[in-house]
Amino acid sequence: MLATQLKFDLLMFTRELFYLLFIVVVPPVTYIFMGQLYGDFTYAGDLSYGQVYTPSFILLITFGVIFFTFGFEQVMNRTTGVEKRIRLTPVPKKILLFSSILKSIILTSIGFFLVYTIGIVAYDLEFQLISLIKSYVFFILLNVILLITSSAIYSLFNNVNGALVFSIIIFQVIMITGGFAIPIELMPTFVKTIANLNPVYHMNQLFIDVWNNQLLFDKSTMIATGYIVSLVVIALFVLHFSNKRNS
Repeated sequence: MLATQLKFDLLMFTRELFYLLFIVVVPPVTYIFMGQLYGDFTYAGDLSYGQVYTPSFILLITFGVIFFTFGFEQVMNRTTGVEKRIRLTPVPKKILLFSSILKSIILTSIGFFLVYTIGIVAYDLEFQLISLIKSYVFFILLNVILLITSSAIYSLFNNVNGALVFSIIIFQVIMITGGFAIPIELMPTFVKTIANLNPVYHMNQLFIDVWNNQLLFDKSTMIATGYIVSLVVIALFVLHFSNKRNS
């Protein structure tokens, strides 16, 4: 039953041109385009463009997929009556939830290996199996964090239009202040302030460090980790009270 539902969910995703364009096409194209502009630059830690922006754009795709196809779709199903109709079917609610989670992880994994392949071909990234495995494990952890956060945020919406506007705006904010465009160090002070409040920025910095085997358990790493964990705990509380309210 889970396999059938998962197949259906993946098929429905391929029919959503907005998702395909905005999530699957735009980030890799931007990754390639920015590489033409900044590919010869050297970044902090003596890293190349490929070493910094490969994990960054993998995370950007992950954020887009989870917030649009997992979080936003929850609002859409809830407000359009799909969720109520589903309850009348023989498909258990847990199957639908697991299918949605697996769909998100499959799609983000495709994004992971797509951007990684582009990095190898276009930006001379070295293939290192152990490093790749560690990066992928950390990537799955980021998936879990974003799934929890997304579900909590979108549980607060009861209107599709409001959720859609929020999704588009937050994607732009995340892209600018998450370190996916121009390096935050070159941004105005107010952007730096927003970046420090942006958990995805901290996830990005940690992912870059893990990707390049430069993760150090120093003060900044512990602060970033503590901040992310605190937000996940808050998200779990929000989900708990939201489920209690709707039950």
